[in-house]
Amino acid sequence: MTAVFILTKLFRSALTVVLALAFTFVLLRFAGDPALAVLGVDAAPEALEHFRTRYGLDHSVAHQFVFYLSNLMSGDFGTSLRDGRPVVDVVFEALPKTLQLMGIGFLLAMAIGIPAGLLAALKQGRFLDRLVMSLSVIGFSLPNFFLGLLLILIFTLWLRLLPAGGSSSPLHFVMPVITLATAYIGIVARYARASMLTVLEKPYLVAARARGASTITIVIRHALPNAAIPIVTICGLVFGSLLGGAAVIETVFAWPGMGRLLVNSVLAKDLPVVQFIVIMLTVVMVVTNLCIDLAYRLLDPRIASSPAGSQRKGA
Repeated sequence: MTAVFILTKLFRSALTVVLALAFTFVLLRFAGDPALAVLGVDAAPEALEHFRTRYGLDHSVAHQFVFYLSNLMSGDFGTSLRDGRPVVDVVFEALPKTLQLMGIGFLLAMAIGIPAGLLAALKQGRFLDRLVMSLSVIGFSLPNFFLGLLLILIFTLWLRLLPAGGSSSPLHFVMPVITLATAYIGIVARYARASMLTVLEKPYLVAARARGASTITIVIRHALPNAAIPIVTICGLVFGSLLGGAAVIETVFAWPGMGRLLVNSVLAKDLPVVQFIVIMLTVVMVVTNLCIDLAYRLLDPRIASSPAGSQRKGA
């Protein structure tokens, strides 16, 4: 791994964050007047003008963006327009709940999705394979808000077993985690199956079977390490998208996390909070992609950091 490779990745990552922030920044400015959203349509013109002046909303969009970037360089992420607190305090107050939901959902998706996909590949064409693939299609086809409302209807209204919202007890985790993990279980299972089927057709595995190696030995020692790269890729993408995917689920279950904060901030046009969350989401995706690139080189040393190696990886 050369210094050129690392510098190129860092430059692309920084450029991605800046472009995502610029797009969000401009889009939010054309989505409506934050002063009207915060103070209300009945507010006095003097109050609206004072609000815009206080938060620098009376300047052009280009001037606001340059000023915002200069503040970012000094570690100032702005102040919430709704409650006047620093944006970092507002977001970090909600972040732990989202990390709990993400962590449990990710582990559940991996713990079920990967073994299910591997078993489906080993039982290709049989009942278990068809069952796993059918459930996978249903899992990632169901909209998460529909599944969440369906679980509330069954386990809260009908059976009265689980609370519909909140996060104060372990029971509050059950339905949000299941809703969050269901779609990703299906995606991971399909990728794991496809990757394993590709490897199982390789000549060296046919030779291993001819030598009398057991199925467990073939899978663990030969097949799984060679099928790991696509599985690592989809696992990394799942982890990166969990933070954004939690927004709808947190709203459905009244979960006091960052996803719900993002939805409420967009509706209230709390621009600094939305911008900071967008930065966090982009950084998570960028760091995840960097980690995937590093994992490639650990799993398969043949993947070089040269242009030729990059072409082989993408092939």
